[in-house]
Amino acid sequence: MESAIITGTGIYQIPGFEFVEKTIETPYGQALINIGQQDGFELAFLARHGLDHTTPPHRINYRANLKALEILGVKRVLATNAVGSISRDIPPMGLALLTDFIDFTSGREFTFFDGGSSGLAHTNLDVPYCPALRQTMLALASQFGLNIHPKSVYVAVNGPRFESPAEIRMYAQLGGDVVGMTGIPEMVLARELGMHYAAVAYSINWAAGLEQEMTFVSDQMAEIRQQLALLLVKTLKTQPEETCACDQAVTMMQKPGQS
Repeated sequence: MESAIITGTGIYQIPGFEFVEKTIETPYGQALINIGQQDGFELAFLARHGLDHTTPPHRINYRANLKALEILGVKRVLATNAVGSISRDIPPMGLALLTDFIDFTSGREFTFFDGGSSGLAHTNLDVPYCPALRQTMLALASQFGLNIHPKSVYVAVNGPRFESPAEIRMYAQLGGDVVGMTGIPEMVLARELGMHYAAVAYSINWAAGLEQEMTFVSDQMAEIRQQLALLLVKTLKTQPEETCACDQAVTMMQKPGQS
């Protein structure tokens, strides 16, 4: 099984698939992965918050989730992130491919390489999100009636609280386009495992301070989310035209198991 979809707020099913939930044991704890098939195409589906949305962003076991996908043989991952919009170019109900990030999270387990028996490595993130998957997604988007902004900088925060207006002004000055609570360390962990990982953000609100009141449009996005899920599946089924170096990004200093 080489393909996986990871979703956040609002996307709890993938059209056309019937899934069976499987518990995967990992060195970092258990992970619940949904396994499904469609015309011979196997897909692992992981809802970060759970299908009943009971796990807050700072309590997600990101290492267990990604390690479980690796155990299943996953090589390519597409993710969705519900976000608040900082940039006026990406309004609520808008979609944007993530191309870079700024990490303001803290207290999260952010690497598989903790030293000692876990090994030590440095991971190249000069192109954080898989360019081959991104280009494929952009090329296919119009088939599903979707207009996707081709690049955006994701600001990762802990949550579960929303940001203050002053924080949003700071993120804007730093170049942030959207803000969310779950994109990091997930992306970094996928790269450490040599996975091809790309993500698309969908905006459900203007970030704090951009409008007089924070208003959410999530309940108006059912059709967009469904089409987005279909696009993710089609992207994973399509052979990318570009090549990338996602699986060559780790420079190993000390292999796991050595100390």
